[in-house]
Amino acid sequence: MRALPTLTDPVYKRPERFSRYERFWLNYLNDERDLPFIHMLTGIHLLVIPAAIILFTPLLTGWQWWLLFIPYFYISQLYFKGRFGLMLHCISHRKLFKKPYTWLYNYVIWIVCPFFGHTPETYFVHHMGMHHVENNHEEDASSTMRYQRDSLGDFLKYVSRFLIIGLIDTFNYFFSRNRKKFYMRLTFGELSFYLACVALWFVNWQATLFIFLIPFFFARIVMMIGNWTQHAFIDPSDPDENTINCINTKYNHTCWNDGYHEVHHTRPALHYTEIPNEFMKHTERYAENKILVFDGIHYLHIFLWLMGKRYDKLADHLVNLHNMYPSKEYAIDLMRSRTRRFTN
Repeated sequence: MRALPTLTDPVYKRPERFSRYERFWLNYLNDERDLPFIHMLTGIHLLVIPAAIILFTPLLTGWQWWLLFIPYFYISQLYFKGRFGLMLHCISHRKLFKKPYTWLYNYVIWIVCPFFGHTPETYFVHHMGMHHVENNHEEDASSTMRYQRDSLGDFLKYVSRFLIIGLIDTFNYFFSRNRKKFYMRLTFGELSFYLACVALWFVNWQATLFIFLIPFFFARIVMMIGNWTQHAFIDPSDPDENTINCINTKYNHTCWNDGYHEVHHTRPALHYTEIPNEFMKHTERYAENKILVFDGIHYLHIFLWLMGKRYDKLADHLVNLHNMYPSKEYAIDLMRSRTRRFTN
């Protein structure tokens, strides 16, 4: 276990001057702190979308097609995918563009999202309309409560259910509550994506498969790994305490402080650059409620060590806030108790 280190995760430092390009976009943004999103979207429009268009054309065939696709896949699905997905998370909570320019947001949702496996509208509807409302409880279609969260078998059941009937679960959640705006957005976004893929299949089946369909399944599996890990440790005496914080990890620098998931659930509208300071304000509460804080690792480390039941390695990265753990053995027993499935 570790003492609380100095935080190195990103906070906002206003530059001495903005470039001409940045000053142009500041006219459209609600918050100057979101300029990194514009830089990332610019990179996507220079590197990802043009290459995808070329891959749909007959300009390249055979080995030449693959010669472009391999770097395309690395750039889009390995370099940009996490960054883009967590930007989508941020702009679902905080409007990126000023009200007169909402069409720019809709462009990102309807045109850019599918290149990274996100169907239009679905992420916002699921995340904002259900996940934050239910806070991982049983009514949440992506709830982890009914599963043993250090079991690979249970994870496979969890991700399989989400891939096969997750859309139905989410639709039923909104339909049963007569939240028409949400289930209509969900339905329209999903069906539009599927119909577009059917049409594009007749244009170029290979490009449709590798540019849209495989990233679609890849994105949903990755999101389920993230959600599983973020909500793997549930306090059996208080299920509202069901998430964690990961500090001082490179992941926070590339994915907008997403490691601070407990802070996010407590203050969901907080700008990502404010999260590290918010975390420091509440260390006593984390200690009192035994909220787990990990130093130097991110969700993938935690997921793999949970699947291997390597609680010893997890404990080595726990931050012992205000001596909340009397011993390493106590911390391991606590983590084990919080990964057990809930039974009625």
